[in-house]
Amino acid sequence: MRDLPSSVKLWFSPARLRAEGTTPDYRFSLANERTFLAWIRTALALVGGGLAADQFLTDLDAPVRLTVALVLLAGGALCAVRAVNHWVRCERAMRRGEDLPPSRFPAVLALAAALAAVALVAALVLVR
Repeated sequence: MRDLPSSVKLWFSPARLRAEGTTPDYRFSLANERTFLAWIRTALALVGGGLAADQFLTDLDAPVRLTVALVLLAGGALCAVRAVNHWVRCERAMRRGEDLPPSRFPAVLALAAALAAVALVAALVLVR
């Protein structure tokens, strides 16, 4: 986390990122970009799920529906921010010849999605 401010600066400055280290094999940079795009698709799906929950889960009480929608929307926002941060960190590591940075985010996202699914199933069963 202590490196976050310098990483955020690199989000908006591709020239600064290119100035670090040497250019890696383009295949690795493109694979890193594809991973970034997959995370962005996940973020968009979470945002879409939040909007759908708010509009279509009308059988749920309004506070429960709002909570589900807000959690999904916040998850989408977090996923998008995490995507760009991880992309920059990986690109920087490849340019420097370092190991790729580890990430717990996929496990956290998977657990959160599983818990959200279980909570929604429970809420829908209780409504019936």
